[in-house]
Amino acid sequence: MPAGSGDGSASNMSLKLPLRPSPGTSNGSRRNQESRNYFTSYTPPSSTEAINGPVREPARDQAVVSDRLIVGVDFGTTFSGVAAVYTSTPDDIEIIKTWPGGNGITSDKVPTEIAYDFAANASPGSDPTVKWGFQFRPEESRLRCIKLFLDRSQKLPFYVSPLDTAAQLKRFGKTVVDAVSEYLTEIYEHTMDTLTRRYGESFMASTKVDFVLTCPAVWSDAAKNTTLLAAERAGMGSRSDIQMISEPEAAAVYTLKAIQPNHLNVGDNFIVCDAGGGTVDLIAYKIMSLKPLRVEESAVGTGGLCGSAFLNYRFEEHVRNRLGQARFDEMKTRKGRTWQMGLKYFEEFVKRNFNEDEYQEVNVPFPGLPDDEEAGLDSGFLIMTAAEVKNIFEPVVKEVTDLVSGQVESLRAKGGVVSGIVLVGGFGQSNYLYRRLKQHFASAAPPPYSERPTHAGASATPDVASIEVMQPVYAWTAVVRGAVLRGLEGNMVISRKSRMHYGTSYATVYDEEKHSVSERYWSPLWERWMVSDRMQWHIAKAEALSPLSPIAFHYTRNFRPGQSLMVTDDLIACDSDEPPAAYTRDLVHVCTLTTDLNAVPRSLFTRLTTTRGVEFDNLDFTLEMIVDSAGLGFELKVDGMRYGRVEAEFH
Repeated sequence: MPAGSGDGSASNMSLKLPLRPSPGTSNGSRRNQESRNYFTSYTPPSSTEAINGPVREPARDQAVVSDRLIVGVDFGTTFSGVAAVYTSTPDDIEIIKTWPGGNGITSDKVPTEIAYDFAANASPGSDPTVKWGFQFRPEESRLRCIKLFLDRSQKLPFYVSPLDTAAQLKRFGKTVVDAVSEYLTEIYEHTMDTLTRRYGESFMASTKVDFVLTCPAVWSDAAKNTTLLAAERAGMGSRSDIQMISEPEAAAVYTLKAIQPNHLNVGDNFIVCDAGGGTVDLIAYKIMSLKPLRVEESAVGTGGLCGSAFLNYRFEEHVRNRLGQARFDEMKTRKGRTWQMGLKYFEEFVKRNFNEDEYQEVNVPFPGLPDDEEAGLDSGFLIMTAAEVKNIFEPVVKEVTDLVSGQVESLRAKGGVVSGIVLVGGFGQSNYLYRRLKQHFASAAPPPYSERPTHAGASATPDVASIEVMQPVYAWTAVVRGAVLRGLEGNMVISRKSRMHYGTSYATVYDEEKHSVSERYWSPLWERWMVSDRMQWHIAKAEALSPLSPIAFHYTRNFRPGQSLMVTDDLIACDSDEPPAAYTRDLVHVCTLTTDLNAVPRSLFTRLTTTRGVEFDNLDFTLEMIVDSAGLGFELKVDGMRYGRVEAEFH
């Protein structure tokens, strides 16, 4: 809560005290003049005046740093990737392609999978061994989609069992954060080993390495913080040094450079659709300038569980139906390689390349299965018609199309011009998804005939203009390439949209016209009837925020002699369009902010006295919240001076 009463009452208060020295007035004389009569002559302000609103400070300059290695880590739901660049050779982005257990096969990404086991000769109490990435045989059990467990607000795909995941973790005495940090530790150690081979030990010993980590656009603040904690435990640096960037924003950073030249102009909006294995994330951006390239978020990010992994499970269901349950189970258990061959072909060829115009049928290899005309098995191949493949794709593709349409409609409702959709991610490579989006968004009617120049007619009817769908080269690694570019070039995105309303609760003077008698309580220090749990919303949902312009929350607190100067306040969020005026149980407690006021000079505290002669100290202070691509930071200021960071414990 934004203020503390210090009077032993159950609720906190936040009143804006007028007792601040005017220029030329000494602190001592002010106290003598005012502390005696303050409570007999002063009428507290009304509820709306009790809190100062948020203040936007002037933009801060970004610091210039020396040459360093920047490592981007795309920690994905189903696959993860790593890219690196040396700042002196910014055009040479290196993607790590070799991984433990890969048997010499190169891959731009590694499966986000980890498992534990005890060695055969392990002594009691010893730590389990770790397998990860490509180190599994097909039939081996492993933890999948562990990233999604970091954010309890996110739905899990049907193929991930929370009970099975919990059982595996419990058996080895691990938590989800342990599993994530140990997976990231494997990524970190393999990355550092690869870079040492590339650049040499002496270079690595003398060069600073900065890590940039990605996270979903729809991640909660707590999940972002937990991801940072896991990365810190993995050795990637302190939480304050690791940069974070949302996945579609990283994709936008890379893509806008990769698709130059293009038809996008200043004022145009474009939507980045990051379609991965498990999740699909979207963010819309408006181009503010082309040279230098600067954009701002123009719609709140959205997302859903409709990634390409769902195609795998629909394909599996199709094969099961064709073969019959018994024969399918026998293939998976006794002929695991046969099933893996068919699934691999579907993953690497069908998912990426299929389109109904070119393929009348698809032959999926299942070596070792006997011919069966009724099942469609011939010479070790399962023959699938284009209609059958399309049936696998359609429900998933429709979900993605609906998500993109939602963003388009949101922008057009505000009068925005949507000129492009940029398709990235593993599923973003799909030919079928590209064609379906292109068909959907290019099917709008052309602008009406006019004798005026055609561009004037088009601009007069932006809601019917077609939208170009773009699929850049390296779509699968667009996110990790963008993460590296973020570390290299700083912020291309000059403002972002707040995902929620953010605020704090406070107490104010009881007003019989506004408040219920049952809500009031008596404050011995203020010597007034008060009400608590009022909400002050400092940031509105969808409000534009810049990481270079902190938002200031103003507080006032009272302290009796000897009372602790460690104070706590809760940052509260609301996802509804209209936030409530008073605290309700369904609001989200984002984090508890612990502020140490011991560093503040005592001269900045004001000594006050009640009519009963009780003395107490009052302090006005400010907490600044810095909102970045994927995180919140806090600092303490008193009378314009900084007195250190504020510890935030996320819930």
